[in-house]
Order: sequence, then structure tokens, then C-alpha cells
Amino acid sequence: MRVIPIRSAFRVAIIAIPILLVLHYFITHVLAFIHIFYQHPGIAITQREVANAYLNGTLRESRKAQIPKIIHQIFHNWNDPANETLPSDWEQQRRTCVDNNPAWEYRLWTPTTSLAFLSNHYPTFLPAYLSYPHPVQRVDALRYFLLYHYGGIYLDLDNGCLPSISPPTGDGKPGSGSLDALTYFPLLITDGGRGALSNNILAARPNHPFWARVVAELVEGRGAPPLGGWTERVVGFWKRWWCLWGVLRYVEISWGVGQWFIGGVWDEYHRMLQLGKDVVRGQVLEGVDEEASGRLYRLMMDNRPGMDEWVFFTEGRGGTWNGWDNRLFMEIGDHLWVFSMVLGSLVGLLGWLARKYWRAQRGKGYRKVKSEDMEDRSE
Repeated sequence: MRVIPIRSAFRVAIIAIPILLVLHYFITHVLAFIHIFYQHPGIAITQREVANAYLNGTLRESRKAQIPKIIHQIFHNWNDPANETLPSDWEQQRRTCVDNNPAWEYRLWTPTTSLAFLSNHYPTFLPAYLSYPHPVQRVDALRYFLLYHYGGIYLDLDNGCLPSISPPTGDGKPGSGSLDALTYFPLLITDGGRGALSNNILAARPNHPFWARVVAELVEGRGAPPLGGWTERVVGFWKRWWCLWGVLRYVEISWGVGQWFIGGVWDEYHRMLQLGKDVVRGQVLEGVDEEASGRLYRLMMDNRPGMDEWVFFTEGRGGTWNGWDNRLFMEIGDHLWVFSMVLGSLVGLLGWLARKYWRAQRGKGYRKVKSEDMEDRSE
């Protein structure tokens, strides 16, 4: 049996340990990334199920309305910040929500009003908010703060509202606002049915602990370029490896403060409920039951043909910030098993190449002895 010298073992350890640490970091982050495309916890509910429960009185008899009747939308004109006039198609979508919900308060947030809101209520977040490299990140982050602070329903400008599901009253007026049925849930997030959750339509009561956790991460600088000395900047630069330092724009936006970030917080929130922990501070609490503490609702909104009916919302022109990598990840979401097999094959190939390279390195410095040489030596 060949004995490996201590010095050789030490050299191997010096090389192997950093490689193993990097592999562990890479694999855990890749697995976390893949996980956001799979089934999420919480209670999945279709728009038709909500509508039926509202119409037959189940919602109104079993619970009280929790979400205030406020509609939030955000318009930041990136090309001309001083111009606050909506494009005509978005104005038409906006009017459907205003007209179909006359008893609701409507708020359109512009760059000026957005900055005033954050300055007055969340000044510690302003440095991160202003440092985001992509304007759409400010729109993403702002919607979370609005829902945490005021509550209500947020819609992207490419979404509109369908007419009320309630029959009209005797005088011909709508029986209720078209979004009234959604106010009986503590929090709703949209699920497009392709793995990753969406943040295009959101609803919540004020000060919900889910949004408190989201807001806390953003205040700490999530998704923003690192501020401070050169060491903080170098560390922050390395932490952005997953977006290739700005090349994968869609990844940087979605994973930084966008829908993938929200999906990760969503999964963590429900995981902490199961562990009986305070979802904001992470401290273990006694006697916390998952049902009693409240699993959250995923409102199904898959726009593919043959999927569940849309009862409350419409969809128009969007994707104003999308690029080539957005289309790439849409394909990944639609062909997740193919992507997983390809990724697994690549990992296996890299492992095989690494093993082959390692064996070749171990054989360096040695000469293969032919059988005749061995016979000569034995004589």
C-alpha cells in the first residue's frame, strides 16, 4: 500500500479546500435559483373561486374585509421624467380600474410623489433607492413600501380591471366595485403558473409581516450597489457574480428586488411559519401554528390558452424593460425539466473532466514501466 507523504497531503488540502468551498457556495446558490421555478407554498386560489365565494356570500359571512380600497399604480417616465402623461393604451387600462371601482381611492405615483413618500416615511431607504442601477428597480421596490405602509391593491400599468362580477342594483348601478371580492384576504400575490411568482398585481392589508420582512431587506441594501469603502465595494462586486456584473440585466433586476426576490422571501416566510418563528426577526415563538398564523394566498393568473379564467384583471402591452435574457428565462420556465437535465449533464461533464484532470496530474513525474523492464529487473 502506497503511503502519501504528509507534505503532499497538505498541498492537496490547500488546493482542495478552497475549491470545495467555492463549489459549495456555487451549488447552494444554483439550487436556490432553481427552486424559485418550482411549486411554492401558500394557498393557491383561482379568480373564479374568489368570485364564486364572494357572490354566494361565503367570503362576507366568514371574514371581514381587510384590504383598504386603494388602487396604487406607478408611472416613472424613464425617457422624459418631467412628462407625467400616460401613453394612450395605459391610460385606457387605468380608466377601467377607476370606472369599475368608483368607491375606491386611486393613486398614481410619479417620480416626484414617490420620492416625497420615501423621504417622509422611509428616509433610511433613500440611499439604496437612488443608487439602483436600473430605473425599474425603483418601481419594484416602491410598490412593496406602498403596500406595507398603506395597504391596498397594486397593479402594473399594463393591467386593467374587468367589470364588476356583482349584478347591478335596481337603479342600474354596479352592485359593488370590480375588486371588492379581493379585499377579504390578508394578502394576495399573483402566480403565473410557470414557477416563478409575479409582482405585477399585489394586494395586502397595511403592516403585514410579509411586507415588513421584504421592506427590512430592502432597507439593508438588498439589490443596490454596495456603498462605503473600497472593501465593501469589492465584496459587493463579487456578490453580484450571478448576474455577470450587469450583463444579465433581467437576472440582476429580478433577483435583486424583482419577482425572484419576492418568490424567495415568500418561500422563506412560509418556512419560518412551519418552524414557529417570528417572520420578521426570526426568533422562535412558542405555540405558533401555521394555519393560525396564516398561510398566504397565491392568486392564479396564467395567461396561457386553456388555463383558469381571468375574472378581475386584463393584460395589455408590457415588458418595457425586457431584453434577450428575459426571453431566455421565459423559455427556461416553459421547459424546466429540459433545462434541469441539461444543467445536470453539464455538472456531470465538469465532474468527469475534473476527475480526469486530477488523475493526469497525479501521474506526472512517473514513467510507465513495460513488462519486459520488470522481467529484466527481476533477473
